[in-house]
Amino acid sequence: MNSTFLGQHISLSLFGESHGPSIGITFDGLPAGIPLDLDGIRTQLEKRKPKGKISTARQEADEFEIVSGFFNGFTTGTPLCLLIRNTSQHSRDYEKTKFLMRPSHADYTAFEKYHGFQDYRGGGHFSGRVTAPVVAAGAICMQLLHEHGIRIASHIARCQDICDIPFSNTPDILETQMQHLNQSYFPVLSEEAARDMTALMENAHAKGDSVGGVLETIVTNLPAGIGNPFFDSIESILSHLLFSIPAVKGVEFGLGFGFADLYGSEANDPFRMEGGKVTTSTNHNAGINGGISNGMPIIFRTAVKPTPSIYQQQETIDYQSKQNASLTIQGRHDPAIIHRARVVVDSMAAIALLDLGWDVLGIAHRQSFRSSHERGR
Repeated sequence: MNSTFLGQHISLSLFGESHGPSIGITFDGLPAGIPLDLDGIRTQLEKRKPKGKISTARQEADEFEIVSGFFNGFTTGTPLCLLIRNTSQHSRDYEKTKFLMRPSHADYTAFEKYHGFQDYRGGGHFSGRVTAPVVAAGAICMQLLHEHGIRIASHIARCQDICDIPFSNTPDILETQMQHLNQSYFPVLSEEAARDMTALMENAHAKGDSVGGVLETIVTNLPAGIGNPFFDSIESILSHLLFSIPAVKGVEFGLGFGFADLYGSEANDPFRMEGGKVTTSTNHNAGINGGISNGMPIIFRTAVKPTPSIYQQQETIDYQSKQNASLTIQGRHDPAIIHRARVVVDSMAAIALLDLGWDVLGIAHRQSFRSSHERGR
């Protein structure tokens, strides 16, 4: 099992299972002398927590411990290991149905790959529960990006036929929108959309069903020149990490599949000078040309499928007897995870862009922290 992201400058390794004693992440490559914002990590983890009828009833405190790589308020330069204890497991909910393969879950594929030795409780290592330490690591990356003015925000662009209002093309309005989203638990820009989407999720919960949707993410103030052609392009690295999120089934940049309907004269983004700065009059290509940032906002959309754990009876197989069977699951499950997945998408984007922008942003050279630390002694 490979649960490690090996970037050009940083690496992250996930560990733990949904119903094991703990989950966590080891973050290697961080320079020494970074004063971590622990409250900022807590704020991000709070956005991922389940709340109300639109989420699972499983309540985890998600209190984290940094067990290595952090001393006297600063990173040490050695691998940083962050641990989150699991405290609210109902493992008995999965014992009776461990050989009944839940449709669209990883139960069957896990049996085929790991021959029954995997932890099947709550999806084990395949569970969305394991994204909590990703959010913590992403919060650290965001702190470093914020020092360079780089901001990330996502909203639920669509949930079935309910659509939110789009991001604005006006910088001041866009900044206000991003601040609103990053301070909100339910990430939408329209109060009407928030009401209608919440009602849709609650109705799905009442029927024992679930819904998915599309998240739209924007990254602002990323300098031009970040990224690479071909295998390490901004699109390929972001897609690599975004598709690592459970339930993500689609990613598109800018107009995405909409390019298929256009002529080149319609799809191209004309360059122009504005206040001594190179900009484009449109942003169909999502701020990326040849895999490299052009200074315009990075915009991408992520499709999140409906939560596969539903309470309705479903057809399946019994893996042990190799017979057809029916399944009605028990336990605590989300009628929608898209609002909770928002912060995971933001975190994966921060991880990818920090690694891609490492040299351009000068992340490895942090003399200011060292000097200020020494002066404070």
